[in-house]
Amino acid sequence: MSYTKRILIETYEKNSWQKEFIQAATEILTSIADFVDNNPIYERESVLERLVEPERQIVFRVPWVDDSGKIQVNRGYRVQYSSVIGPYKGGLRFHPSVNLSVIKFLGFEQIFKNSLTGQSIGGGKGGSDFDPKGKSDREVMSFCNSFMTELSFHIGAHTDVPAGDIGVGAREIGFLFGQYRRMKRQFDGVLTGKGIGYGGSLGRKEATGFGLIYLVEEMLKSHKNSIADKTVIISGSGNVAIYATQKAIELGAKVVALSDSNGFIYDRDGVDLAVIKEIKEVRRGRINEYIKYKKNAVYTEGRGIWGVKCDVALPCATQNELDVNDAKLLVKNGVIAVGEGANMPSTLDATDYFIKNKILFAPGKAANAGGVATSALEMAQNASMTNWSFDRVDAKLKTIMQNIYANIAQAAIEAGKPDNYVVGSNIAGFKRVADAMIAQGI
Repeated sequence: MSYTKRILIETYEKNSWQKEFIQAATEILTSIADFVDNNPIYERESVLERLVEPERQIVFRVPWVDDSGKIQVNRGYRVQYSSVIGPYKGGLRFHPSVNLSVIKFLGFEQIFKNSLTGQSIGGGKGGSDFDPKGKSDREVMSFCNSFMTELSFHIGAHTDVPAGDIGVGAREIGFLFGQYRRMKRQFDGVLTGKGIGYGGSLGRKEATGFGLIYLVEEMLKSHKNSIADKTVIISGSGNVAIYATQKAIELGAKVVALSDSNGFIYDRDGVDLAVIKEIKEVRRGRINEYIKYKKNAVYTEGRGIWGVKCDVALPCATQNELDVNDAKLLVKNGVIAVGEGANMPSTLDATDYFIKNKILFAPGKAANAGGVATSALEMAQNASMTNWSFDRVDAKLKTIMQNIYANIAQAAIEAGKPDNYVVGSNIAGFKRVADAMIAQGI
């Protein structure tokens, strides 16, 4: 039995109930199997055994008081996965679906994503099953204060630097940072995604969406194509989807569909980004409100966005939102490229189907690395007590994404699987981390 297969079986036996984590581990270990098995040093040094097991898993109670005066209790998590190339770095997710499996999957993926950026940041992830939707500002503050009261014992500017994720935006980051500052009585870069007036970075809000488009454009250019004049559909309508839409439009594409958890809108004339921003960023409304502004647009309940004909599809909502039937529909309708703006939004079967049908496929750990890359740029600004211009940050982001594409493309070629960017991403991300583990001993 091969080394990677043995570790995958052992990982399943230890974590069989953690379906999201098992999915991520299967995807990564399967794709790097040939590379690892052809380099016996990784088995001699037990690299995979050490890599799949987090350095630390923290689970804690989060009591808080709602507006009626009742005490509520949620569960908080922080999984510190790997620190061999830098302090733990990864977002906090506040959503009812959060559990240890979800956090471990996200943290495991984060190791490779952060490695691909070329920056000195390790992998971690955290969050809670708390749902900020429908909560007042006071309730969200009460929860965030309680959450940070415990989390503050485990993080620091050179130890673990969380950021935002689903359910954790500017409001939540502000409350979390304020509580950390009060408890520690110090002002440092312990969180990224902060407000511009208190240590945040210009360009951070746009970074994941912009970075996604920069990498997809680089991928298309390498195949003598471009996103210009292409019809694009994007799932989601949050931060990533909005700024992917913006950059795609700037580069000449026409984005015709966006979605939220209830359904999707289709605008054959191309979505009006100003309207989307008003609905989602200003009023925090639902995507179905778009048709009140645009009479030619159509709203459809459910998850049928992948049935919209397009050239480029960008899943930017959540994990496993695009299954193999969706993939078949996209291929049938002529899609030429898929870029993952969310974390693991395509199922394994869907990913395999795209690759077998020679669709250009950019996996999330490469395609959505722009957010964490810019978070690291925010850390650099905090450390030097400086503020960079938007253009400087954006230029660095574009260069990082171009370098990521070049590295994963080269790794895929060296593995004998040109254009398989899943293999390329995983090998390129793994090699840097694994070599650092070996160099540092146990």
